[in-house]
Amino acid sequence: MKRRDFITLLGGAAAAWPLAAGAQQPTIGFIISSTLSAERERITAFLQRLRELGWNEGRTIAIEYRWAEGSSDRAAELAAEFVRLKVAVIVTTSTPAVIAAKQATSIIPIVFPVSGDPIGTGLVASLARPGGNVTGLSLQQRDLGGKRLELLREALPGLRQLAIMADVGNPVNAAEMGEVRAAARTLGLEVVAAEIRRTEDIAPEFEALKGRVEALYVAASPLVNANRIRINTWALAARLPTMHGSRENVEVGGMMSYGPNFPDLFRRAADVVDKILRGAKPADIPVEQPTKFDLVVNLVTAKALGLDIPAALLARADEVIE
Repeated sequence: MKRRDFITLLGGAAAAWPLAAGAQQPTIGFIISSTLSAERERITAFLQRLRELGWNEGRTIAIEYRWAEGSSDRAAELAAEFVRLKVAVIVTTSTPAVIAAKQATSIIPIVFPVSGDPIGTGLVASLARPGGNVTGLSLQQRDLGGKRLELLREALPGLRQLAIMADVGNPVNAAEMGEVRAAARTLGLEVVAAEIRRTEDIAPEFEALKGRVEALYVAASPLVNANRIRINTWALAARLPTMHGSRENVEVGGMMSYGPNFPDLFRRAADVVDKILRGAKPADIPVEQPTKFDLVVNLVTAKALGLDIPAALLARADEVIE
Protein backbone atom coordinates (compact mmCIF):
# COMPACT_ATOMS: atom_id res chain seq x y z
CA MET A 1 0.00 0.00 0.00
CA LYS A 2 1.25 3.49 -0.86
CA ARG A 3 2.17 5.88 1.92
CA ARG A 4 -0.53 8.39 0.90
CA ASP A 5 -3.24 5.71 0.91
CA PHE A 6 -2.13 4.54 4.35
CA ILE A 7 -2.30 8.05 5.82
CA THR A 8 -5.75 8.57 4.28
CA LEU A 9 -7.07 5.34 5.80
CA LEU A 10 -5.91 6.41 9.24
CA GLY A 11 -7.77 9.67 8.83
CA GLY A 12 -4.59 11.70 9.06
CA ALA A 13 -3.40 10.00 12.25
CA ALA A 14 -0.13 8.95 10.67
CA ALA A 15 1.78 12.13 9.94
CA ALA A 16 4.75 10.43 8.35
CA TRP A 17 6.23 7.11 7.29
CA PRO A 18 9.88 7.38 8.34
CA LEU A 19 12.24 4.53 7.62
CA ALA A 20 14.05 2.86 10.48
CA ALA A 21 17.36 3.07 8.65
CA GLY A 22 18.99 6.38 9.45
CA ALA A 23 16.25 7.56 11.81
CA GLN A 24 17.50 9.21 14.99
CA GLN A 25 14.33 8.64 16.96
CA PRO A 26 13.35 5.22 18.36
CA THR A 27 11.35 3.05 15.97
CA ILE A 28 8.24 1.00 16.72
CA GLY A 29 7.67 -2.01 14.48
CA PHE A 30 3.88 -2.44 14.23
CA ILE A 31 2.55 -5.74 12.87
CA ILE A 32 -1.12 -5.37 12.00
CA SER A 33 -2.37 -8.94 12.26
CA SER A 34 -5.40 -8.69 10.00
CA THR A 35 -5.91 -5.79 7.57
CA LEU A 36 -5.48 -2.05 7.87
CA SER A 37 -9.18 -1.35 7.32
CA ALA A 38 -10.17 -3.88 9.99
CA GLU A 39 -7.92 -2.29 12.63
CA ARG A 40 -7.96 1.37 11.58
CA GLU A 41 -9.93 2.61 14.60
CA ARG A 42 -7.71 0.72 17.01
CA ILE A 43 -4.46 1.98 15.47
CA THR A 44 -5.78 5.54 15.51
CA ALA A 45 -6.50 5.23 19.24
CA PHE A 46 -2.96 3.92 19.80
CA LEU A 47 -1.41 6.82 17.88
CA GLN A 48 -3.56 9.42 19.63
CA ARG A 49 -2.46 8.17 23.04
CA LEU A 50 1.20 8.15 21.97
CA ARG A 51 0.88 11.80 20.99
CA GLU A 52 -0.68 12.62 24.35
CA LEU A 53 2.37 11.03 25.98
CA GLY A 54 4.75 13.14 23.92
CA TRP A 55 5.60 10.72 21.11
CA ASN A 56 4.92 12.43 17.79
CA GLU A 57 5.34 10.25 14.74
CA GLY A 58 7.99 11.64 12.44
CA ARG A 59 9.41 13.93 15.15
CA THR A 60 10.16 12.03 18.35
CA ILE A 61 9.39 8.52 17.14
CA ALA A 62 9.29 6.50 13.92
CA ILE A 63 6.76 3.76 13.20
CA GLU A 64 7.16 1.00 10.62
CA TYR A 65 3.78 -0.56 9.71
CA ARG A 66 3.29 -4.00 8.24
CA TRP A 67 0.14 -6.14 7.91
CA ALA A 68 -0.16 -9.90 8.04
CA GLU A 69 -3.74 -10.20 6.70
CA GLY A 70 -4.57 -13.04 9.06
CA SER A 71 -1.55 -15.19 8.15
CA SER A 72 0.64 -16.54 10.95
CA ASP A 73 3.39 -17.34 8.44
CA ARG A 74 3.35 -13.76 7.21
CA ALA A 75 3.48 -12.48 10.81
CA ALA A 76 6.60 -14.57 11.39
CA GLU A 77 8.26 -13.05 8.31
CA LEU A 78 7.42 -9.54 9.49
CA ALA A 79 8.75 -10.23 12.99
CA ALA A 80 12.04 -11.42 11.50
CA GLU A 81 12.18 -8.26 9.38
CA PHE A 82 11.76 -6.04 12.43
CA VAL A 83 14.52 -7.91 14.23
CA ARG A 84 16.82 -7.16 11.28
CA LEU A 85 15.77 -3.50 11.40
CA LYS A 86 16.61 -3.45 15.13
CA VAL A 87 13.43 -1.63 16.11
CA ALA A 88 13.09 -0.42 19.70
CA VAL A 89 9.73 -2.11 20.31
CA ILE A 90 7.54 -4.56 18.39
CA VAL A 91 3.78 -4.04 18.76
CA THR A 92 1.47 -6.72 17.41
CA THR A 93 -2.17 -7.56 17.72
CA SER A 94 -2.92 -11.27 18.07
CA THR A 95 -1.63 -14.31 19.93
CA PRO A 96 -0.13 -16.10 16.86
CA ALA A 97 1.69 -12.92 15.82
CA VAL A 98 3.02 -12.36 19.35
CA ILE A 99 4.23 -15.97 19.45
CA ALA A 100 5.98 -15.40 16.11
CA ALA A 101 7.62 -12.23 17.41
CA LYS A 102 8.74 -13.95 20.61
CA GLN A 103 10.28 -16.77 18.57
CA ALA A 104 12.11 -14.17 16.48
CA THR A 105 13.67 -12.30 19.41
CA SER A 106 14.22 -12.63 23.14
CA ILE A 107 15.78 -9.17 23.36
CA ILE A 108 13.56 -6.60 21.64
CA PRO A 109 10.55 -5.67 23.83
CA ILE A 110 7.21 -6.93 22.49
CA VAL A 111 3.88 -5.32 23.43
CA PHE A 112 0.50 -6.89 22.63
CA PRO A 113 -2.61 -4.67 22.81
CA VAL A 114 -4.72 -7.84 22.72
CA SER A 115 -4.01 -11.49 23.53
CA GLY A 116 -6.61 -14.08 24.40
CA ASP A 117 -4.62 -16.21 26.85
CA PRO A 118 -1.03 -14.99 27.37
CA ILE A 119 -0.34 -17.42 30.21
CA GLY A 120 -1.86 -20.51 28.58
CA THR A 121 -0.01 -19.87 25.33
CA GLY A 122 3.30 -19.34 27.12
CA LEU A 123 3.77 -15.69 26.25
CA VAL A 124 4.23 -14.66 29.88
CA ALA A 125 5.01 -16.43 33.15
CA SER A 126 2.21 -14.65 34.99
CA LEU A 127 0.07 -11.55 34.63
CA ALA A 128 1.70 -9.83 37.60
CA ARG A 129 5.28 -10.72 36.61
CA PRO A 130 5.49 -11.47 32.89
CA GLY A 131 9.22 -12.19 32.80
CA GLY A 132 11.04 -12.19 29.47
CA ASN A 133 10.55 -9.54 26.82
CA VAL A 134 6.77 -9.68 26.32
CA THR A 135 3.92 -7.81 28.03
CA GLY A 136 0.63 -6.10 27.16
CA LEU A 137 -3.08 -6.60 27.69
CA SER A 138 -5.00 -9.85 28.06
CA LEU A 139 -8.43 -10.17 26.46
CA GLN A 140 -9.65 -12.76 28.95
CA GLN A 141 -11.14 -14.21 25.78
CA ARG A 142 -11.87 -17.68 27.10
CA ASP A 143 -13.75 -16.26 30.07
CA LEU A 144 -16.20 -14.51 27.75
CA GLY A 145 -17.36 -17.40 25.58
CA GLY A 146 -20.03 -18.55 28.00
CA LYS A 147 -21.31 -15.00 28.52
CA ARG A 148 -21.61 -14.44 24.77
CA LEU A 149 -23.56 -17.65 24.37
CA GLU A 150 -25.95 -16.67 27.18
CA LEU A 151 -26.59 -13.32 25.47
CA LEU A 152 -27.20 -15.02 22.13
CA ARG A 153 -29.66 -17.40 23.77
CA GLU A 154 -31.41 -14.42 25.37
CA ALA A 155 -31.78 -12.83 21.95
CA LEU A 156 -32.99 -16.14 20.49
CA PRO A 157 -34.98 -17.91 23.23
CA GLY A 158 -35.89 -20.80 20.95
CA LEU A 159 -32.30 -21.49 19.88
CA ARG A 160 -31.45 -25.21 19.80
CA GLN A 161 -28.72 -25.71 17.19
CA LEU A 162 -25.56 -23.61 17.04
CA ALA A 163 -22.44 -23.48 14.84
CA ILE A 164 -19.09 -22.23 16.10
CA MET A 165 -16.81 -20.76 13.45
CA ALA A 166 -13.18 -20.51 14.54
CA ASP A 167 -9.66 -20.43 13.18
CA VAL A 168 -8.43 -23.71 14.64
CA GLY A 169 -4.86 -22.76 13.81
CA ASN A 170 -5.13 -20.11 16.51
CA PRO A 171 -4.53 -21.69 19.96
CA VAL A 172 -6.82 -19.19 21.70
CA ASN A 173 -9.67 -19.98 19.31
CA ALA A 174 -9.25 -23.70 19.93
CA ALA A 175 -9.57 -23.11 23.67
CA GLU A 176 -12.55 -20.81 23.18
CA MET A 177 -14.35 -23.49 21.17
CA GLY A 178 -14.01 -25.83 24.11
CA GLU A 179 -15.48 -23.28 26.49
CA VAL A 180 -18.40 -22.50 24.20
CA ARG A 181 -19.11 -26.21 23.74
CA ALA A 182 -19.23 -26.65 27.51
CA ALA A 183 -21.59 -23.69 27.89
CA ALA A 184 -23.76 -25.04 25.08
CA ARG A 185 -24.14 -28.37 26.86
CA THR A 186 -25.30 -26.54 29.97
CA LEU A 187 -27.92 -24.68 27.91
CA GLY A 188 -29.01 -27.83 26.08
CA LEU A 189 -27.75 -26.69 22.68
CA GLU A 190 -26.49 -28.89 19.88
CA VAL A 191 -23.16 -27.65 18.47
CA VAL A 192 -21.61 -27.97 15.02
CA ALA A 193 -17.99 -26.91 14.45
CA ALA A 194 -17.10 -24.78 11.42
CA GLU A 195 -13.31 -24.96 11.44
CA ILE A 196 -11.30 -22.59 9.26
CA ARG A 197 -7.58 -22.03 8.76
CA ARG A 198 -7.58 -19.73 5.72
CA THR A 199 -9.93 -17.52 3.72
CA GLU A 200 -10.67 -20.30 1.23
CA ASP A 201 -12.23 -22.43 4.00
CA ILE A 202 -15.03 -19.97 4.79
CA ALA A 203 -17.40 -20.57 1.85
CA PRO A 204 -17.29 -24.39 2.06
CA GLU A 205 -18.03 -24.25 5.79
CA PHE A 206 -21.13 -22.14 5.19
CA GLU A 207 -22.25 -24.58 2.49
CA ALA A 208 -21.84 -27.42 4.99
CA LEU A 209 -23.95 -25.57 7.58
CA LYS A 210 -27.02 -25.16 5.37
CA GLY A 211 -30.14 -26.39 7.13
CA ARG A 212 -28.17 -27.71 10.13
CA VAL A 213 -28.04 -24.78 12.57
CA GLU A 214 -30.03 -21.73 13.67
CA ALA A 215 -27.26 -19.32 14.69
CA LEU A 216 -23.51 -18.77 14.37
CA TYR A 217 -20.97 -17.99 17.09
CA VAL A 218 -17.87 -16.44 15.47
CA ALA A 219 -14.64 -16.62 17.48
CA ALA A 220 -12.52 -13.51 17.01
CA SER A 221 -9.14 -13.86 15.27
CA PRO A 222 -7.03 -12.00 12.69
CA LEU A 223 -8.35 -14.35 10.00
CA VAL A 224 -11.93 -13.56 10.98
CA ASN A 225 -11.26 -9.82 11.19
CA ALA A 226 -9.69 -9.83 7.74
CA ASN A 227 -12.80 -11.59 6.38
CA ARG A 228 -15.50 -10.03 8.55
CA ILE A 229 -17.55 -8.64 5.64
CA ARG A 230 -17.35 -11.96 3.78
CA ILE A 231 -18.43 -13.92 6.89
CA ASN A 232 -21.38 -11.63 7.64
CA THR A 233 -22.50 -11.67 4.00
CA TRP A 234 -22.56 -15.47 4.01
CA ALA A 235 -24.33 -15.52 7.37
CA LEU A 236 -27.07 -13.18 6.14
CA ALA A 237 -27.50 -15.24 3.00
CA ALA A 238 -27.84 -18.35 5.17
CA ARG A 239 -30.31 -16.54 7.50
CA LEU A 240 -28.01 -17.08 10.49
CA PRO A 241 -27.94 -14.60 13.40
CA THR A 242 -24.34 -14.08 14.55
CA MET A 243 -22.54 -13.43 17.83
CA HIS A 244 -19.11 -11.79 17.58
CA GLY A 245 -16.37 -10.69 19.95
CA SER A 246 -15.99 -7.08 18.80
CA ARG A 247 -18.05 -4.09 17.73
CA GLU A 248 -16.26 -3.79 14.38
CA ASN A 249 -17.83 -7.04 13.17
CA VAL A 250 -21.32 -5.80 14.05
CA GLU A 251 -20.72 -2.54 12.18
CA VAL A 252 -20.42 -4.54 8.96
CA GLY A 253 -23.53 -6.69 9.32
CA GLY A 254 -23.03 -8.97 12.31
CA MET A 255 -26.04 -9.14 14.63
CA MET A 256 -24.45 -8.97 18.09
CA SER A 257 -21.13 -8.64 19.85
CA TYR A 258 -19.92 -8.71 23.41
CA GLY A 259 -16.34 -8.12 24.43
CA PRO A 260 -13.66 -5.69 25.50
CA ASN A 261 -13.56 -2.18 24.08
CA PHE A 262 -10.66 -2.58 21.65
CA PRO A 263 -9.78 1.10 21.10
CA ASP A 264 -9.42 1.40 24.88
CA LEU A 265 -7.03 -1.57 24.94
CA PHE A 266 -4.92 -0.01 22.20
CA ARG A 267 -4.76 3.29 24.08
CA ARG A 268 -3.54 1.44 27.15
CA ALA A 269 -1.00 -0.43 25.04
CA ALA A 270 0.45 2.96 24.10
CA ASP A 271 1.01 3.58 27.82
CA VAL A 272 2.98 0.32 28.01
CA VAL A 273 5.09 1.32 25.00
CA ASP A 274 5.73 4.70 26.63
CA LYS A 275 7.05 3.01 29.77
CA ILE A 276 9.39 0.82 27.74
CA LEU A 277 10.70 3.72 25.67
CA ARG A 278 11.46 5.54 28.92
CA GLY A 279 13.50 2.63 30.26
CA ALA A 280 11.13 0.13 31.90
CA LYS A 281 11.60 -3.58 31.21
CA PRO A 282 8.72 -5.69 29.84
CA ALA A 283 9.46 -8.33 32.47
CA ASP A 284 8.51 -5.83 35.18
CA ILE A 285 5.36 -4.41 33.56
CA PRO A 286 2.26 -6.40 34.63
CA VAL A 287 -0.11 -7.66 31.95
CA GLU A 288 -3.29 -5.63 32.29
CA GLN A 289 -6.84 -6.76 31.71
CA PRO A 290 -9.90 -5.11 30.10
CA THR A 291 -11.94 -2.67 32.16
CA LYS A 292 -14.51 -1.74 29.49
CA PHE A 293 -16.84 -4.32 27.93
CA ASP A 294 -19.42 -3.48 25.28
CA LEU A 295 -22.64 -5.20 24.22
CA VAL A 296 -23.58 -4.07 20.70
CA VAL A 297 -26.73 -5.06 18.81
CA ASN A 298 -27.37 -4.40 15.12
CA LEU A 299 -31.14 -3.99 14.77
CA VAL A 300 -30.85 -3.54 11.01
CA THR A 301 -29.43 -7.05 10.73
CA ALA A 302 -31.95 -8.46 13.20
CA LYS A 303 -34.84 -6.99 11.21
CA ALA A 304 -33.37 -8.32 7.96
CA LEU A 305 -33.45 -11.76 9.57
CA GLY A 306 -37.03 -11.24 10.76
CA LEU A 307 -36.05 -11.24 14.42
CA ASP A 308 -37.39 -9.23 17.35
CA ILE A 309 -34.67 -8.66 19.94
CA PRO A 310 -36.13 -8.62 23.49
CA ALA A 311 -36.54 -5.10 24.89
CA ALA A 312 -34.77 -6.06 28.12
CA LEU A 313 -31.65 -7.04 26.15
CA LEU A 314 -31.71 -3.85 24.09
CA ALA A 315 -31.98 -1.81 27.27
CA ARG A 316 -28.71 -3.31 28.52
CA ALA A 317 -26.87 -2.79 25.25
CA ASP A 318 -24.08 -0.22 25.21
CA GLU A 319 -24.90 0.52 21.59
CA VAL A 320 -27.80 -0.29 19.29
CA ILE A 321 -27.20 0.17 15.56
CA GLU A 322 -30.43 1.22 13.83
